[in-house]
Amino acid sequence: MKRLLLSISLLALAVIAFGQAKKPIIMVVPSDQYCISRGYKMEFNNQGLKQVLPDYKTALQTDPDLRLVITKMGQIMADRGFPLKDLEQELKNLEQERAESSMLTSSSSGSEMAESPIDALKRVAKADIIMDLDFEVKRQGPQKYIVFNLKGLDAYTAKQVSGVAGAGSPSTSASPELLLEEAVLSHMDNFNAGLMRHFEDMFANGREVKVQIKVWANWGENLESEFGSDGNELSTIIEDWFADNCVEGRFNLSDATENFMKFEQVRIPMMRTDEKGRQRAVDTRSFVSDLRKYLNGLGIPSKLYMRGLGEAWLILGEK
Repeated sequence: MKRLLLSISLLALAVIAFGQAKKPIIMVVPSDQYCISRGYKMEFNNQGLKQVLPDYKTALQTDPDLRLVITKMGQIMADRGFPLKDLEQELKNLEQERAESSMLTSSSSGSEMAESPIDALKRVAKADIIMDLDFEVKRQGPQKYIVFNLKGLDAYTAKQVSGVAGAGSPSTSASPELLLEEAVLSHMDNFNAGLMRHFEDMFANGREVKVQIKVWANWGENLESEFGSDGNELSTIIEDWFADNCVEGRFNLSDATENFMKFEQVRIPMMRTDEKGRQRAVDTRSFVSDLRKYLNGLGIPSKLYMRGLGEAWLILGEK
């Protein structure tokens, strides 16, 4: 118990420090395996290939144990000072947004926007961490116990930053959410430690995102064209901008041609001071928007396209 309380206290301190920039937001989501194995799924034909995705709405509407367990997990994390986004409420927000975007189509082809359910959910909820939860209530004679697998995923990169798995003690009368609480609390110090390391890394070294630079085919210029008073190639100008604006100049230019640049492990600051001296939280869109404005000052128009929370494309040549 002392070890658990110490872990909670340290995590609370990390959250307070992190919160000076932008307090981390967590959302508990049932795992793909949990949903699909129980028939809570949607099937699509993706260019001739069958794609199976979780149906969170059906899962919440038809699985009472899931709703209770998610509520209990939310309570456990709220007790540790984390702001939580409620999955069911965010799904309702997503339904409203989908109704509005159903009338939004491409002006050239008439195509509708396409997103996977989890990408759409992460974009609407804007959670920093997705707690990917899988559990099963099992029986041992007259007693029940719960087996669980909990992963903390960075919503921007989809990388696992923490995780625990285990089983609780058998009980003859406890409900699923109480079984989960007993099972999770005995492992929570390890899970919290993983979250702490991730938050401390983001606070010190910036949030990790991806950025791709592309070129419209009809532009007439490319990344080898020269711009500015120094006559540098555009690719060099963009790379220098990343060196100046990433935290400690940290980024990886993993691929580049005359029409394409791929930046990975881009560390963006958690906060920045705007032109009016105000402190503002930074996300992928605002970071790449600053690059777009900089290039526009060189006479290079561009279009910003977001792919989820943690990846942006900047397409040069026109909006």
